[in-house]
Amino acid sequence: TWKWVVGPMFLYLCERLVRFWRSQQKVVITKVVIHPFKTIELQMMKKGFKMEVGQYIFVKCPAVSKLEWHPFTLTSAPEEDYFSIHVRIVGDWTEGLFNACGCDKQEFQEAWKLPKIAVDGPFGTASEDVFSYETVMLVGAGIGVTPFASVLKSVWYKYCHDATNLKLKKIYFYWLCRDTHAFEWFADLLQSLEAQMQERNNAEFLSYNIYLTGWDESQATHFVVHHEEEKDVITGLKQKTLYGRPNWENEFKTIAGQHPGTRIGVFLCGPEGLADTLNKQSISNSEADPRGVHFIFNKENF
Repeated sequence: TWKWVVGPMFLYLCERLVRFWRSQQKVVITKVVIHPFKTIELQMMKKGFKMEVGQYIFVKCPAVSKLEWHPFTLTSAPEEDYFSIHVRIVGDWTEGLFNACGCDKQEFQEAWKLPKIAVDGPFGTASEDVFSYETVMLVGAGIGVTPFASVLKSVWYKYCHDATNLKLKKIYFYWLCRDTHAFEWFADLLQSLEAQMQERNNAEFLSYNIYLTGWDESQATHFVVHHEEEKDVITGLKQKTLYGRPNWENEFKTIAGQHPGTRIGVFLCGPEGLADTLNKQSISNSEADPRGVHFIFNKENF
């Protein structure tokens, strides 16, 4: 038995030592941004830190807890000179981080007063393969929208730098959430991308649909009254917010018809139930002919 146990145990100990060494490296918080609805953005720098789109890190704040590590998706792009995470204040640890960063105070906080942070990672996800396709479907449900902040930022940087060498030509983005208010920072990112793409006369590069799955009667009344306005009353985007859940069969058939003979990447960050639905649709709408359209499903669950 020991012959089978020693090898894996040795590899495990090596991996733990590497993670411990990485977690001891100095991390500098360069900026703390307070977003609406108790969400903070931490922008950080670390020597030798290299990331890809959609990856995540583990974060420890000794001022809050000396033992707790928490995973957060990176919301910055690899092209930026910092890496960032968005933290929504929903529990004791996040509340402690919020207070440790001085976000509960009105006055400006000096950089030296910010807490020490330990970072382990980054770790890879399926979203890294997004640039391997000409056409992609990105589906984010609730907090699962965070990896696509990194993806959309990176796509834009690559597009502006050298659009001719960018293999990715079309993005279909679906955002499903019960309440967009908790993710106003992401709506701001979409607004910025929308405006920049219109300036470059390439508004068709990104097609997005926002589905509000939890809404009450007052929201419905507000929607009816302001339906004719140019911008959506909830997100401020030109694309109007949809109510309910998407008809995935129709969405897949429409996209398959618009991109015959191509490999289409389907990327999901969301619950397991939605993963099963998208996987079945990817299989049923892919053609048997190797020259036909094929949907390649990739997922990460939470």
